[in-house]
Amino acid sequence: MSISLKNIGKSYGAVKALSNISFDVKQGELFGLIGPDGAGKTTLFRILTTLLFPDNGEAKVSGYDIIRDFKDIRSHVGYMPGRFSLYQDLTVEENLNFFATIFGTTIAENYDLIKDIYEHIEPFKDRRAGKLSGGMKQKLALSCALIHKPRVLFLDEPTTGVDPVSRKELWEMLKRLQQKGITILVSTAYMDEASLCDRIALIQDGTILKIDRPQVIIDTFPSKIYNVKADSTYRLLQDLALYPDTHSVYPFGEYSHFTSADPDFKPSDLMRFLQEKQHSGIEVSETPATIEDAFMELSKASELIDN
Repeated sequence: MSISLKNIGKSYGAVKALSNISFDVKQGELFGLIGPDGAGKTTLFRILTTLLFPDNGEAKVSGYDIIRDFKDIRSHVGYMPGRFSLYQDLTVEENLNFFATIFGTTIAENYDLIKDIYEHIEPFKDRRAGKLSGGMKQKLALSCALIHKPRVLFLDEPTTGVDPVSRKELWEMLKRLQQKGITILVSTAYMDEASLCDRIALIQDGTILKIDRPQVIIDTFPSKIYNVKADSTYRLLQDLALYPDTHSVYPFGEYSHFTSADPDFKPSDLMRFLQEKQHSGIEVSETPATIEDAFMELSKASELIDN
């Protein structure tokens, strides 16, 4: 395995950031850690890149123990933190040269690895990093993380705050890097990005909810989901929560996603209920499950167990 974790735990005082995290990432796999802000993603990344010690458990990256072999790990991994952390007063080229020098290499030596990424920002190589757009900062940070030809690449929420075009470009770059044999562990709060990974781990409040291929998680969703819409969204959510045998209801774009605990549920019964509640513009239609639906369902089940 390229990455292996067993019962990793970490607390900050009374706050438990990670609770017995265990999973493996195969060599050459693109693995996603999917969860909202505060779920524990960044803490886990800092542990795996040897910037933070766990309170308990053990982990290996590229065969090296995160505590005993921390110097070896730092030579063999690339890390792109969620917050832009390059030198703002240095130019694009100066930043890249700096990181290459730290690892005893040069831009020319590993240029083939970063070419597809760097060519987007090379016309601005004399611009200070602090003056770059969000998308160009992202590409520079990724280039710096790759310049020493790492075996494993850690990307902590790389698409947060960047435009949709840059998001799409980044994922295309990751697929090309994966084809070169690099193992990639990427975290994101964007549920729609989960489908771009080979496998994902859904994480909430420092606990892994489920690990599998994205499509398997979707296909095993246990209930039928209905898109429900009415003119007053806020009042609709309130009334749906009062409907008999409601299992779950939550906002989903312009709709509310609704599931029923009744195996004999009929959409027409829900329509009548909402009409009686004086709603207008009512729509009820079945819709396929998404990763976000699966996450909401698993979170709900986890809360019931905890309580």
